[in-house]
Amino acid sequence: MQDFSGKLAVITGGGTGIGRALAKQLASEGCSVAMCDISQADMDESCALAMEGAPQGVRVTGFLADVAMEAQLEAFRDDTLERHETDHIHLLFNNAGIAGGGSMVTTPRDVWERTFGVCWYGVYYSARAFLPALMRADEGHMINVSSVNGFWASLGPDTSHTAYSAAKFAVKGFTEALVNDFRNNAPHLKASVVMPGHIGTNIALNTLREFGDLVQEDIPAGDAEEPEDPQSRGEAFRDNGLNPDDAASIILQGVRDARWRILVGMDAEALDQAVRESPEEAYEREFMETRVAPILPALMDSAD
Repeated sequence: MQDFSGKLAVITGGGTGIGRALAKQLASEGCSVAMCDISQADMDESCALAMEGAPQGVRVTGFLADVAMEAQLEAFRDDTLERHETDHIHLLFNNAGIAGGGSMVTTPRDVWERTFGVCWYGVYYSARAFLPALMRADEGHMINVSSVNGFWASLGPDTSHTAYSAAKFAVKGFTEALVNDFRNNAPHLKASVVMPGHIGTNIALNTLREFGDLVQEDIPAGDAEEPEDPQSRGEAFRDNGLNPDDAASIILQGVRDARWRILVGMDAEALDQAVRESPEEAYEREFMETRVAPILPALMDSAD
């Protein structure tokens, strides 16, 4: 799919970050967009920003939905097809996510399952809801956003990171399995798994908004001198890392190139190589100190 003009893209989690950046870039290329988000205010802003650069004829719509609730995603699908006056879509970006649920031992079960539900079931329910519409297009592409934590289940040796990592591993495995499934049963469809490194988004702040004090220890920061309070760490995470617009450009180029595996960011590429070279050592302190930590300063400098 080299040209997005005249197509219809669905984006979950379109209110901020990569989802917002995808909406803006797709609309600017003549692609109509239907997005959902859990925040009406964020989504309204994304819709307005996407329409600012859109040529005549492009429609951008928003729908308030919690992706962990299957019925709400089915309602989002129905709203999308009705408002865009169509029976099919061309692009499905399963992007919504939150962090949290770090420890299987100490994190409350409802927090753990909420993180897993958004990050895994949000992808699965969306895929189920929109697959028939995707199949009705002449060509279609499902893009599922995993993470570097979909191949490395860690934020370092001193931080538990179970729910998010488990969900992102599931997203990666599901998408890889879809490559052959689509090839065998729906050859006009393609699937891609996206594995971003540190992108400067509101995911940490949104997680704090969702869970409050229950996830303070799960909030990463954006540079080596990590602030102590979670709010400041979340802001540091947002203000560093790869710009979401750059991340969206990499993802869309991966779609054009029909790549099933899309790494986003120098840190993602470096960490992927390190884990592949030393899989048995990937969760040892020495791995973090010798393979991961040395690349962080350069990555931070390149992101500024």
